Amino acid sequence: MAERKITSVDVAKRAGVSQSAVSRVFTPGASVSKKMADRVRKAADDLGYRPNVLARSLITGRSRIIGLVVAYLDNPFYPDALEKLSAALQAQGYHILVFLAGNSDEDVESVIDDLMDYQVDGIITASINLSGELTERCRAAGIPVMLFNRGIAGSGLSAVTSANQVGGAKVAEFLMAGGHKRIAHISGWMGSSTGRDRRDGFVAALVAAGQTLYMEEDARFRREKAAEAARAMMLDPNPPDAIFVGNDHMALGVMDMLRFEMGLDVPGDVSVVGYDDVPMAAWSAYDLTTLRQPVNRMVEATVDTLLNEIEHGRPPGTVTEIQGELITRSSARLPKG
Repeated sequence: MAERKITSVDVAKRAGVSQSAVSRVFTPGASVSKKMADRVRKAADDLGYRPNVLARSLITGRSRIIGLVVAYLDNPFYPDALEKLSAALQAQGYHILVFLAGNSDEDVESVIDDLMDYQVDGIITASINLSGELTERCRAAGIPVMLFNRGIAGSGLSAVTSANQVGGAKVAEFLMAGGHKRIAHISGWMGSSTGRDRRDGFVAALVAAGQTLYMEEDARFRREKAAEAARAMMLDPNPPDAIFVGNDHMALGVMDMLRFEMGLDVPGDVSVVGYDDVPMAAWSAYDLTTLRQPVNRMVEATVDTLLNEIEHGRPPGTVTEIQGELITRSSARLPKG
């Protein structure tokens, strides 16, 4: 016969305290003295007691679980960002559930339905588009939704991104300062705010300086499509002398194709600049010039905003843009002089 499960009542008797004192010790943020907490935790350890988080959530109405939804993890920016988000939330006493979803409405709806079934306290989406209907369902269920690295105009949802238009402009100014005249762009998905904003800032800076975008292609944040686009551009009789690629994941694929398939020199034949500054960008095999996304500050702002909505009832709609710096390496010609 299985042994009887240890309960909080057993711990309370062992520690010589009330059951409510045991509950406070195992409730994040509850007021309890260190002496009391040490006594209760020792009794719990001696008995092998573990608090029932799910049962507590039925009483408090709070699961202390946050759902993290991401479209894909092949882009190395996201594993790093999700690890930091997870650590920051756990430091605040929250647990996480990570779900993968495609960008189709059906995929996203299915994942959000699952998260609602888990009674999550909040949802963070990373580069996911939410329909207006799905946003309203989350709002009606009292579940705050936070957008990370993407905004949705008119949604009323809080969002944290890098300052993508400013970042795109910085890349354009850098390339023009390097004397480039035939400047191309391989964008991320133009159906996303991230892809559009980086492209719009880049083009606006070119136009302001009297230049025009030489070539462009939407690679939908896909490495293979970016490599195909770069190949077609460089096979043109008068190819570009610089390519701004909408994120590092694509830019690294572009560099591999240019060097190992086409036998071109980067930056001798063409400069390449990315966006994100993922760890691989600094590898000596790539040494990619890129616009760094300030991921630590983005994570901090995301967690602060979401927990303010969950714990303090702050209304949604806070949109935060954080500027990043251009990291110059050897994949692009440096400015003259």
